[in-house]
This record gives sequence, structure tokens and C-alpha cells, in this order.
Amino acid sequence: MKKLNLIGKILGIALGFFLFAGGMDSAMCQMKPIEFTKDTLPNGLQVIYHIDKSAPVVATIVHYRVGSRDEFTSQTGYAHFFEHLMFEATNNIPRASIDKYIQEAGGDLNAHTSFDETVYYLRLPANEIKLALWIESQRMRGLLVDTIGVETQRGVVLQEMNMRRFNQPYGNLLDKVCEHLFDGGSYSWTTLGSAEHIQNAKNEDFKAFYNNFYRPNNATLVIAGDFNIEDARNYVNSYFGQFPKTELPKREQFKINAMKGEVVEKIDDEKAQLPGVFIAFRAPSLGDKDYHAMMLLNDILAAGESSRIYKTIVDKEQLAVEATAFPLSLEKSGAIVFYGIIQPDKDLKDLQNALFEEIEKVIEKGISDEELQKAKNIKESQTIFGLKDALDKARILARYNSYYNDPKLINTELANYLKVTKEDIMRVAKQYLGTKNRVILQYIPKKA
Repeated sequence: MKKLNLIGKILGIALGFFLFAGGMDSAMCQMKPIEFTKDTLPNGLQVIYHIDKSAPVVATIVHYRVGSRDEFTSQTGYAHFFEHLMFEATNNIPRASIDKYIQEAGGDLNAHTSFDETVYYLRLPANEIKLALWIESQRMRGLLVDTIGVETQRGVVLQEMNMRRFNQPYGNLLDKVCEHLFDGGSYSWTTLGSAEHIQNAKNEDFKAFYNNFYRPNNATLVIAGDFNIEDARNYVNSYFGQFPKTELPKREQFKINAMKGEVVEKIDDEKAQLPGVFIAFRAPSLGDKDYHAMMLLNDILAAGESSRIYKTIVDKEQLAVEATAFPLSLEKSGAIVFYGIIQPDKDLKDLQNALFEEIEKVIEKGISDEELQKAKNIKESQTIFGLKDALDKARILARYNSYYNDPKLINTELANYLKVTKEDIMRVAKQYLGTKNRVILQYIPKKA
């Protein structure tokens, strides 16, 4: 039976998954290194320039080091709210004009928020580089946080919360996973945050958040594409260099608590047509030495219809219409969530046991050489594909700079996947998945 891909539809929240890939030594030799230049302005803004003349296009990324983990526990959802508000108006840009300017110039724009970051994208014809930089400089320190913009976006954000959480099956899955897996810690709520907090927020609350985090010394600007670097430097200095140097943003102290055993919750779901089970474990953080082994393990168990979980639980045993896993790749922790959506005539407990059996097989018996090579090949193809587009390269450079202060990792990260051994994967499986510190969520369709 064809996969329904139900969960893919509800994971619309940008999670900042680091899906950087690995592969074979031959690919490493064939790939041309990504060259770039990095500057830091006197006000603390870090700027990376990457020339790519394969197309007459320029892409900009402004990566702010603020996500849901930086919010007060009484003011959640603010980072995501600003992802919307930043498209309203500035001191010099009329309301609802940012989209218009970009589209009339033949470009496109977008943004995302995660637990660790808020990122804004612009892509334009190469001759419109000044427009992109002017808009981003206006948004960085000239955003209008006024009643019209706030109330407009408050309605949009509250509607989005309602749609994602209550108007689709398993809609509060991520909220439940984070609530239990990171109980009491900085990752214990998702980027959507609390509807009550957004509903009750005053303009002054949003202004304080903006002035604290949206500043040059809390951002990385990446310019990638077809441009002259000296011209670009002049534009950057003109638009962004005018902002004064300030103190670093004040942040909530990051907190992550130890888990205290298994958490099981049964959830009545009015939107679900079929029962589902979700099993979540903590996983390595992005910078952890075990991160790359865990990502390869995730692919072996759950990447596509040739993965272990799909072949066994969906094809062979026919317990589920969909069964797989997905990671949450976070800067200071991580998670991996296994799940199955049951066949109508099967038992949910049998499906849950089958998922655990696939996990136990890796812990006890490990993986084959062929499985490891296939997983590395998947990472290889992801990397090659992900480094062809100027916007994707800009995004990756910004993240490596923001998280590690080392954009050179764009050229060396593949080696970390190549180093992974079968023993590494078995050890990581035992350490992170062979534990009772886990969350089990059982979704049951609620009768009308």
C-alpha cells in the first residue's frame, strides 16, 4: 500500500533539521570546495560573501540567533510571531510592500522559525542586490511594531495555531513530544508557542523582544550568487554599518532536565481516522560527536520504502499504512521520533511492539556493511543536491557560522559521515534508544 505521508503534512513547522549529507571518498574528491569571504562589521554583524556565477541570481540570508528556546516561559511564540511581523512595514517601507517590491523585481522571499533560529530568505535577479540588502537592513533596525501590524499578524498567527493543532490529525504531536521529552526545559514548547501568550501580548512586549534580539550583533548575513564582492561590501557598509554597536542580547538561561523514565499518554483525537503510535527518544545535538551516526541510523531504519521499518512493518507484516521515523536536530539536544499509523483491522499494541522490535534488532545485532554504505550514499546525494543552489549554500553557510562560528564546515562536514562505523551506529543505538527514558503517545480516533 502506498504511504499516506500524514505526518509530513503536520510537520510544517520549520524545525531547522540539519540534513547535511555524507558519502564516499570519491565524491569528496570530485566536489569543488565552496569558497567564501567572511567580514565582521564594527557593530558585530557577521557577513559572508559567496560568489556563484552559474546563474544571474543573488540570494541573501539573514540568520538571527533567536528561536523558541530564547523565549520567557510566560511569553512563548514570540519568535514565530516575528517571522510574520517582519513582512509588515518599516520606517521607510509602506505596509504590505515588502512582498510587492520583491515580486515586482522578479524575486521570491520566505522565512522560517525553529527552536534555535529565525531566518529570512530573499532571492532576486543579480542586478537587484541593493534592493535585497536595503530591505533586510530596514527590517533589522527599522521595523514598525505598531497596533495595525501587530493586530493583523496576531489574527494570522492565532489562525495558524488553530489549523495546525486542532484541524488535522495528530496535530499536537510535536507539542506533546516536546512537553514530555524536555519537561521543564528550554525545548519543552514548540515554535508556535501558547495561543494565550500571543493573545495577551501587548505592543510593548513585542517591541522589547524585537529590540533585544533583532540587532546586528545577533545576526549573520550571507550573500550568495552573481555579484561583485567590493560592490557588495560597499552596500553592506552603507545599509548595515550605520547601526551602532550595542550590548549582546539578554537571554533566558538554557535549561535541559534529566528524564525520569517512560512517559505514556493516550490522546483522543477528533481528526484522526486511524490510531497511531509515536515513540520519542532524546538524540545527540547538532555538534555532538554522535550526531552523524544517529542520522545514518535514522536513514537505515526509516528512509524510504526500502528501510527496515517500512519493509517489515508495512510490507511484510502489514501492521501499518505508514511507519517511519524523523529526527529533531537541535543545537543543544535532539530527538528521534518513531511512529506508525495502523491498518484498520490491526491492533495498536502489536504495532507499538513491532516498532520496538526493529529498534532492539539494531541494538543487539547492529547493521550490515551494505546498509551503512547505502545510508552514506543517501547523505552523499543530499549533499550534492543541496550545494547546487545559491540560496541553499547561503543557508548552510549561515547556520554553520551561527552555531559553530565556522562556515568552513560546509566543506568538511561530509568527512564526519564517512568516519562512521557499524560499531558507532550500534553504540549510539544502545546509548540513545536502549533506555526507558522515552515518550509513548497513543492517538485514538474520538467518536463523534
